[in-house]
Amino acid sequence: MSMYRNTVWFLKGLKEYTKSGYEAASKGFKESDLEVDCTGKHYMITGANSGIGKCIATEIAKRGGTVHMVCRNPKTAEEAKGEITEASNNQNVHLHILDMSVPQDVYKFTQTFMEQHDQLHTLVNNAGCMINTREVIAENLEKNFVTNTLSTHILTTNLIPLLKKSEKSRVVVVTSGGMLVQKLNVDDLQFEKMKPFDGTMAYAQNKRQQVVMTEQYAKQYPDVHFSCMHPGWADTPAVRNSMPDFYNKMKDKLRSPSQGADTAVWLAVSPAVLEQQSGLFFQDRSPAATHLPLAWTKVCTKDEENFMTLLNDLADKFKA
Repeated sequence: MSMYRNTVWFLKGLKEYTKSGYEAASKGFKESDLEVDCTGKHYMITGANSGIGKCIATEIAKRGGTVHMVCRNPKTAEEAKGEITEASNNQNVHLHILDMSVPQDVYKFTQTFMEQHDQLHTLVNNAGCMINTREVIAENLEKNFVTNTLSTHILTTNLIPLLKKSEKSRVVVVTSGGMLVQKLNVDDLQFEKMKPFDGTMAYAQNKRQQVVMTEQYAKQYPDVHFSCMHPGWADTPAVRNSMPDFYNKMKDKLRSPSQGADTAVWLAVSPAVLEQQSGLFFQDRSPAATHLPLAWTKVCTKDEENFMTLLNDLADKFKA
């Protein structure tokens, strides 16, 4: 079954996830959708110092939004902040240093941010990692899971009270179409049974988890609009560093970072998005299926609810 999923997914990717796929899809885009004045609104983007996150932050800053960059590396983050400020001619770009692989720090950050700010209109969960060796960190948790899933959950759920203060607030999750090859596996969240460990498949499982989280958030928090999206196969530092073989084979077909970021920007700022149902998965500004045909990746509602319960229990361990 995994061979079938991977083959169908790759063929789909060659047609839809590449630069040519974006160019074909973009013919149906409405330019007016992004003719938006974001002045006076606050946007938080994690992983905003490079690649897709930096493009999202730049486009929002160009539209006048107040941007909160959440980044791990102070040096590259300061450089990116300067470049975003210069490109947008917008001084309302703020930097927050946070390592998403340290869940207790994520929790403390949310508390401090809510004490210091009285509004947040949109949260874009973009930060992530793909580590190709199994690393165990806090509370015997695997690092990919912590960074991509648990800390995203902690950040999102703890900022809900602040998001609720703003009308038509949003949460956007930058996930991956790679999740299509994975079925939610509640029994091995830390990849202890994955032998040999495969960082690419661990990442894909985390991205499946993010899609489930987005769907569940939409049910639990109806006052906030939730969405997740696939950026396509884009030429970013993360792809070059984590998937060098894939990059070398596909580099001439990859989307630019700005093409990869387009749908996330659209989801973050366009009024048209609020006409869409909350909790959907998007590709190139359109809702997309979350399962491949005949791939047997669907699970029952009970498994999804059990996953969220486990996530909440883990998150509670890191409350100060």
